[in-house]
Amino acid sequence: MTASGLDWLDLRVADDPHPRRFSSEASLRAYLLKVERLSPDAVMDLLAHGELSPPAVRREYRVDRLAPAPRTP
Repeated sequence: MTASGLDWLDLRVADDPHPRRFSSEASLRAYLLKVERLSPDAVMDLLAHGELSPPAVRREYRVDRLAPAPRTP
């Protein structure tokens, strides 16, 4: 967790130009398991390495960790 309180992550799937944004690894993990139907091992690999592509999975996935916005006084 960052100083701003949230670790934002963008999930990019295949050629979709619109990333899906998540406020934590836990919410991203739940999405990947339930909606994208990835295996728990595939989710762990994606979160550890930031990328996962065929033949390990059916589509290409990339996770970008976003830098927190600067805090204003």
